[in-house]
Amino acid sequence: MHEVAVVAMDTVVPFDFATPVDAFNWTGRYRVRVCGPKRTVDAGCFELKVPHGLELLSEVDTIVLPGHDPGLKVPKQLIEALRQAAARGTRIASICTGAFVFAATGLLDGRRATTHWLGAEELAARFPAVEVDPDVLYVDNGQFLTSAGAAAGLDLCLHMIRRDHGSAVAADAARFAVMPLEREGGQAQFIVTPPVAPQGAELEPLLLWMQDNAAKDLTLEDLARQAGMSTRTLNRRFREQTGSTPLQWLHRARVRQAQHLLETTRDPVELIASKVGFGSATAFRDRFKRIAGTSPQSYRAAFQGCHN
Repeated sequence: MHEVAVVAMDTVVPFDFATPVDAFNWTGRYRVRVCGPKRTVDAGCFELKVPHGLELLSEVDTIVLPGHDPGLKVPKQLIEALRQAAARGTRIASICTGAFVFAATGLLDGRRATTHWLGAEELAARFPAVEVDPDVLYVDNGQFLTSAGAAAGLDLCLHMIRRDHGSAVAADAARFAVMPLEREGGQAQFIVTPPVAPQGAELEPLLLWMQDNAAKDLTLEDLARQAGMSTRTLNRRFREQTGSTPLQWLHRARVRQAQHLLETTRDPVELIASKVGFGSATAFRDRFKRIAGTSPQSYRAAFQGCHN
């Protein structure tokens, strides 16, 4: 029987913790146990008794790191135990902000990873060697897997079950959870947020202006003129302060405005494309798909319950 260890520490997110415990147990094909560096965990609204210490990590096939407060200091003994487990070939997965624990081991360096979209910017800043992708539900690197927050953790568990035992077993677990099996990992977390420069930064006035004028047919030259600098300098400053290019930032701002219109109106996609500054509905659909990971029609169906 496949052995799974779920690691619990103070500030563990109850939903993230319960998800792998339940999901793997629903199949009847896994033995799930809980471990941690302490035997009593403060989960905020309750205390959790942890039956096993970190020595359990040397005995299992899969380790799951649920979400914790990103500011939590990761115990050195946990970091070492995870590194040793990885060296033995143990599969390690994180849910939500569990990626911060995972990244602290160095095992994600040079690899693509994800976390809850609210924590993605901080994860990328604290662990620059990790390629953080905030726009997907989960990332499967083979031995190492990471997922976004809340329900995406269940997507990840179903994905691992499907990898281990096939689609039929995973489908049974999905039915038990009353959720679809086929939400692919590349599907976006839906919330598209243009990178923001620190408050008071040189580019802050320009970003506010771009947000207000995103629907206009703006060029890089227009943005440079508004900022009072050359296009070359603008590109450099944008990279330094937002991690993005001016036009990438503008595209994401337009897509975010389009999301709002898809959620709150019945306007045709062609009209929305025009309202947010895209030259054609085709260009809008292509950009929306690339940034949000789904089509405008599918996004509207998910959030409004109707198709265009």
